[in-house]
Amino acid sequence: MQSAAGISKDNTPLAVVVIVLTVFALSLGDALIKLTSVGLVLWQIFVLRSLMAVPVLLAAWTFRFRHVPLRPVSIGWSFLRSFMLAVMWVVYYASLPHLEFSIAAASYYTLPIFITLFSAFLVGEKVSRLGWVAVLLGFSGVALILRPTANQFNAYALLPIISAILYALSMILTRTKCQQEHPLILAIVLNIAFILVGLAGPVLLPTFDAPFLSEKWVHIGAAEALAFGLFTIIILIGGVGTAIAYQYGRSFVVSTFDFAYVGFAVIWGILFFNEIPDLVTISGILMIVGAGTLAVRK
Repeated sequence: MQSAAGISKDNTPLAVVVIVLTVFALSLGDALIKLTSVGLVLWQIFVLRSLMAVPVLLAAWTFRFRHVPLRPVSIGWSFLRSFMLAVMWVVYYASLPHLEFSIAAASYYTLPIFITLFSAFLVGEKVSRLGWVAVLLGFSGVALILRPTANQFNAYALLPIISAILYALSMILTRTKCQQEHPLILAIVLNIAFILVGLAGPVLLPTFDAPFLSEKWVHIGAAEALAFGLFTIIILIGGVGTAIAYQYGRSFVVSTFDFAYVGFAVIWGILFFNEIPDLVTISGILMIVGAGTLAVRK
């Protein structure tokens, strides 16, 4: 890959290091959200985190990307993509208080499988035999984790899979309708969507007796302010780190190391929540990771 100046930008080692550090931060942030879900409100996290992130993104635009119009090329598609992603995170975060973190992470990382399916049926891309093997292997891993029997099934485990479906659809939309958008502008629109969803969520959705989805915001003390600051830093690291990794490394290589998120999730589950997955769950996780790796190499 060549830059506009003709300088090679391929740097696979850098891309791998960046994506691993990025998913380390993102997985830690999601673990902290699970850890604080008993004391914080999801809508409050969305609004305050993005209210802190948007000025940083605007500062980056002011000092580095003033040549890029702030108005998206396609306002409608950009906001639709962003709202899909915002709802995706609502669904994923809503599952965290009810699931072991490693199970939620593994179920969410079925997303390459859904991207493979949607690419075939919605975009018309040809999927190889290896791609279909990945789909079968991935859903077999999901079945092991979900254990759909009357005494073991946890319906909340479906939420990360719904999140994966929403993410896959948003990525298809990104590829087909938002190719001309600058990543910084998409990041700004996404955070605006987070704010709007955070404000509308308490009105549109019932709480289901779930404090994490309460319409009442909690008092912000020093500990809460520190948590929101960390959430903001982590979401910025996620956006910037992912962009750098995919700019400097081949997509299938970066996507493979993206699955380090699941490994970190297992570690955080053990350290923070004393969640030690059993052999069946570990087998399911490994099958999903293997399927995702095959899917991105299809």
